[in-house]
This record gives sequence, C-alpha cells and structure tokens, in this order.
Amino acid sequence: MADAPVLMEAEEEIAYELRCAEGALWTSSRLFMAIVIMAFAGEAFGYFYLRSTNSFGMWRPGNMTAPPLIGTVIAAAIVGGAIINTVGFGRLRRGSTADWVVAGIASSFLAALGLGLQIWQLTRLSFYPGASGYSSVFIAWAGMNIALCFAGFYWTETLVARALRIGKLVADDGGLGLSDLAPARLFRANLDGASYFWWLMAVISVVFWLLFYII
Repeated sequence: MADAPVLMEAEEEIAYELRCAEGALWTSSRLFMAIVIMAFAGEAFGYFYLRSTNSFGMWRPGNMTAPPLIGTVIAAAIVGGAIINTVGFGRLRRGSTADWVVAGIASSFLAALGLGLQIWQLTRLSFYPGASGYSSVFIAWAGMNIALCFAGFYWTETLVARALRIGKLVADDGGLGLSDLAPARLFRANLDGASYFWWLMAVISVVFWLLFYII
C-alpha cells in the first residue's frame, strides 16, 4: 500500500501566512482601540450635554467632586505605565528582552494599581449615583475606567508571560526584538498594538482627569 502523500507548504506560503497573522494582530488591536474610543466619546458627550443643560441647577450642586488625590494618582499611574512600556519596547527593539520584561511587569503593576484605586475610590465618594448630573457621569466613567485598566493589565501581563515562555526559543536568533522567526515577529506585532493601547489609556485618563477634577 502506498504511503499517504505528505503535504509540504512552500516557503512563500509560510511567509504569506506569517504576514497575514501580523496584519490580523495589527487590525484587531486598532479595531479594539476604535471601540474603546467610541465608548469614551459617548461618556464625554454625556458629560458636556448634562453640564451645558444643567437642568434645575442639578449638574453639580455644592461643587461636589470625587476625591481628587485618588483620581490624580490613578491618572499618573496610567501615564507612567504608558511611558515605561514605551521605553521598554524601545529597549526590546535594540535587543534587550530582559529590559522589556522588567518594563512590562512595572507597567502591569501600574495598571493594577490604577484598577485597585479606581475601585477603592468608589467607596470614598461623598455622593451617590443619581444625586446629580456630575455623579451620574462619574459613576459611569468609573466603571468604564475599571474595565480599561483591567484590559491594559491583562494585555501586558499576557505579553510578559509569553516573553518569558518564548524568549529562550529565539535567543540565538537575536532575541524577541531582533529575531526574524515567527514567534518573535508575532510577539512584536502584538506588543506594538499594546503600546498604542497604553497611550490611548493615558490620553483618556488625562482627559477625564481634567473633566472631573480640574474643570
């Protein structure tokens, strides 16, 4: 009985599939960020609409505000995480996988810190949901910000775990930052999306910090 034929992919087909996988990571990360932008744009619309109408003077009676110190630390943690992640990514591109792992762990910690402080802040509010227009949009934003911080934490932490798992496989080929092997290229494509997401988180954090605590 003749042996079953063994199907072998040509080198061009493997390269094409790898480019498709990189493109899929690029597209999916940008679509995810577009969804996040739309969600927070809706929150910003609600903020400015309720503030401009100020029905019966109930937008912000008594100039109520959430604890500003906690809110400032949350925003600072997210901005710091974005900076650290970007610096680590730059070091990775120069061949230092260990530096990015350290940066990834640090930025994951800052995202977790922002997440924990945002939850804790909800227990320190001097108002209840629905007490005013400000309180309503703040509570809605706080829930969304918890989800945002969790997404940044989860994405970065999974990248750290993957770097530790596949780093040795590509170490002899230049490491995760320089190797042309498929695992390294897909890792960099994933990390590129995560880096842009971190800066989106930072912009959102600064904008809503200004809206809820400064203006």
